[in-house]
Amino acid sequence: MDAIIAEQLSKAFGGNRALDSVDFTLPEARCLALIGHNGAGKTTLMKLILGLITPSAGSIRVLDANPAKAGTAFRRQIGFLPENVIFHDQFTGTDTLRFYANLKGVPLSDCAPLLERVGLTLAAQRRVGTYSKGMRQRLGLAQALLGHPRLLLLDEPTTGLDPALRQEFFQIVRDLRDAGSTIILSSHILTELEARTDLAAIIRQGRLVAFGELDRLRADAGLPLTIRVHGDVGAIAQRLRRVAVVAVDRNREWIELACPLAEKMTLLRRLTELGPVCTDIDLRPPSLDDVYLHYSGKPMLAGTALATAS
Repeated sequence: MDAIIAEQLSKAFGGNRALDSVDFTLPEARCLALIGHNGAGKTTLMKLILGLITPSAGSIRVLDANPAKAGTAFRRQIGFLPENVIFHDQFTGTDTLRFYANLKGVPLSDCAPLLERVGLTLAAQRRVGTYSKGMRQRLGLAQALLGHPRLLLLDEPTTGLDPALRQEFFQIVRDLRDAGSTIILSSHILTELEARTDLAAIIRQGRLVAFGELDRLRADAGLPLTIRVHGDVGAIAQRLRRVAVVAVDRNREWIELACPLAEKMTLLRRLTELGPVCTDIDLRPPSLDDVYLHYSGKPMLAGTALATAS
């Protein structure tokens, strides 16, 4: 089953069209990176998925139901972590999770294991008003995980988490996806999402400008590889005059080249023919940042002729 099907989905607030004719199908058990500038329409799309608002035009089906009209059984299958988590300061962590468990019809016995999973066991009996931002974020994740949701929406979920906790968070996300949950992650930290999501959706000014697997988006965009070559920069410049330069190390120990995917093997062969002037080669495919810049209409820095590095 597909988790979400959107067809010509639009939403207007007065004269402002927040979403405009959005079409996509998200299969179950996939992790989607939802990307866009502030005000692009990401939050509006999440609200439509949750059934908090209704479309102005088009349609959306979530877990084979109309989210705006579905009942309690549907909502118990969804977990949501908003960008700004707000809890009652006088409740303890345990009280808070039990409150949401009662709302969701989840056994209270599930609360302690979830608090342990997000690293809050030792703080479970403390009032939430004493929690740091990162601890509140982890408590928010715990409430989103109640009931083993089939669909999980996470808006800027790693805000306030240190690097170790971010690693633990993404391990939880992987485990949920592997167990069959569908996950939508919205974040401005694209480097976090790149290796941890199956699909990317890029929204620009209310329109879905790209949707699919990252490798396919890279290919469709025609973005070049970046090749870092270590060695004698001057000698490399003399031998490869027409290749575009992305960057040159200030100490002239390496140079970065932009290479179209179709020309990768040709350029690598030319580099190996340079002999000892080329001591090492690193390849980097276009990053999710590069893909986002391309589809969002923001120009990337152009390369210059390699001969300028000599």
